[in-house]
Amino acid sequence: MIYSGTAITVADIGDGIAELKFDLAGESVNKFNRTTLNDLAAAVAAIKAAGSVKGVVVTSGKPVFIVGADITEFGELFSHGEDDIVGWVKQANQAFVAFEDLPMPSVVAINGIALGGGFEMCLACDYRVMSSAAKVGLPEVKLGLFPGFGGTVRLSRLIGVDNAVEWIAAGAEKRPADALKDGGVDAVVEPAKVRDAAIALLKQALAGKLDWQARRREKQAPVQLNMMEQMMAFNTAMAVVAGKAGPNYPAPKIAVQSMQSHASLERDAALEVEAKGFAKAAVTPQANALIGLFLADQAVKKASKAHEGKGSKEIAQAAVLGAGIMGGGIAYQTAYKGTPIIMKDIRDAALDLGMGEATKLLSRQVEKGRMTPQEMGTTLSRIRPTLNYGDFGQVDIVIEAVVENAKIKASVLKEAESLVREDTIIASNTSTISISLLAESLSRPQNFVGMHFFNPVHMMPLVEVIRGKHSSDDAVAATVKLAQKMGKTPIVVNDCPGFLVNRVLFPYFGGFDMLLRDGADFQAIDKVMEKFGWPMGPAYLLDVVGIDTGVHAASVMADGFPDRMKPDYKSSTVVIFENNRYGQKNGKGYYSYEPDKKGKPKKVADPQTYELISSVVAARREFEADEIIARLMLPMVNEVARCLEEGIVASPAEADMALIMGIGFPPFRGGACRYVDQMGISKYVALCDQYATLGKAYEAPQLLRDMAKANKKFFA
Repeated sequence: MIYSGTAITVADIGDGIAELKFDLAGESVNKFNRTTLNDLAAAVAAIKAAGSVKGVVVTSGKPVFIVGADITEFGELFSHGEDDIVGWVKQANQAFVAFEDLPMPSVVAINGIALGGGFEMCLACDYRVMSSAAKVGLPEVKLGLFPGFGGTVRLSRLIGVDNAVEWIAAGAEKRPADALKDGGVDAVVEPAKVRDAAIALLKQALAGKLDWQARRREKQAPVQLNMMEQMMAFNTAMAVVAGKAGPNYPAPKIAVQSMQSHASLERDAALEVEAKGFAKAAVTPQANALIGLFLADQAVKKASKAHEGKGSKEIAQAAVLGAGIMGGGIAYQTAYKGTPIIMKDIRDAALDLGMGEATKLLSRQVEKGRMTPQEMGTTLSRIRPTLNYGDFGQVDIVIEAVVENAKIKASVLKEAESLVREDTIIASNTSTISISLLAESLSRPQNFVGMHFFNPVHMMPLVEVIRGKHSSDDAVAATVKLAQKMGKTPIVVNDCPGFLVNRVLFPYFGGFDMLLRDGADFQAIDKVMEKFGWPMGPAYLLDVVGIDTGVHAASVMADGFPDRMKPDYKSSTVVIFENNRYGQKNGKGYYSYEPDKKGKPKKVADPQTYELISSVVAARREFEADEIIARLMLPMVNEVARCLEEGIVASPAEADMALIMGIGFPPFRGGACRYVDQMGISKYVALCDQYATLGKAYEAPQLLRDMAKANKKFFA
């Protein structure tokens, strides 16, 4: 053994070849943490000292190659400012440079996922052999960063500026065919042959059949474009990248600027430029938020696993009650992910609608080449439409998705419970009605939970699993497992009107109604909030959700939390509803809707809206953007804090992820709790005090006041 460390071993495998194997002890995947970086430096030194090594093959002892850097270490590393970050990157790069400069050829066998720092390790090798089952890429922009271990330097010299910009700025994972076409890898072979193929390629280099030194010099030299060609390439790239990234995601633009700055430099000088650019991106609030979201996602997965462990029941057969768009969407998603489902309704027309929805969604998958017509047929066969309860004695879970009316739901739930096994779980897809209230009609409330899907079901990743007063751990665990099996992210919340997502969304809508009452223009509000980062402003969002749905849900919220959600005035939204304008569903809401070239609804300004609401709003006046933002965001964020106070949601991480996935909270802001952290808790509480005259929704909850007093954050 030439070297043996915690993360890397180096062994002599004969013919002068050393195998440098990544196999991080105690972990299911390889990643570049401090231990791995230290081991790489030590392993390279050991190879140099050995004297007998003529070539190096780099492999992985795990099913993946290397997933990237250890993101859990970023918080501490990035907290000390740009200079310290540059120092850390330089130190890390010394190990990559030392490896690349070994006086012998190197070939990497990419057996599985090689992303971020993992692919940068591959780029430091002279040749890359990739498994046909592997993926490679540099996805750092998704964390508000860009490659810092030489990725921008080596890749732009290896595959050209245009390709490198696309790889880095888009952050996409590359499948073998694309990686080979662009020149990111040199060969693609079957998974079982990847190590042998890499060794064979290395032997060719050792035999002088491949000029590995020329290949290495290419990566170490400046980009092979003259100044005019560079200017044209980077100016074009910057225009495209800036257009796609927008103003709220600076990392892709900083990456392109860095690449342009180091294009004319030799490797070592270029790495200095890359390090400074990386540090500049790392200290942005966007990087803080996006890295925080990654860690929050890990926390949500960990929480789900903990809930799963509290029950052993598995869902082999499901059923859905109600076959409209929502029921059809649930049936599609369940069947698409492999679980057979019965879809029941009382009308043939509804069953046709539900099956039509599932068929439409599956047809799109076929059109996009994601499944064959045969696979579509198999999936559809997993959905069994019916007008009766004939086979409900065999189902493991019944998901109720009928109209959002407490009396109707209670009646349907009671009927279903009488026809299923005693251990069958019953879940309601209610969006606002208390699960504990609905459970009063059931004889086995311990088997009853909420399972709140978001529309459209096939696109929205979140499922709220709601624990009622009597819901058992077994019922919650099985529902969490099913949600995950359906490809969704479940977040378990405790029961209250609106649960988590709708409970915090409707104070935001309340702030919107108050702004209109006081003379704001709904179109101006939409523009401000879209610039803030929301995918659509509140007026547009209400139209998409459905004005009738919004008014009904607001009424439920008002009954549940009258002190801060029951208005003492007639709102514009109610007036719009009373005039039978329900939004996109009937073509008129705050906006009017016309079909675009693809037949999708396109919003257009409607002067009639202003006439309709004129009796309930003050004279039109302009509001500063900061005031619009504060008057919408404070009620929402305060309600998130109250949900944490009351234990409705278990952690800030779960709260933030629910808002990101459920209602499109701007990802680059990281969620409501991260938003407060970045503003500063004391500054946030002071802003609440400034607007407290508007009502209790604007008053900072005690949790936030206590945090401000103790100078605490939601996230360390």
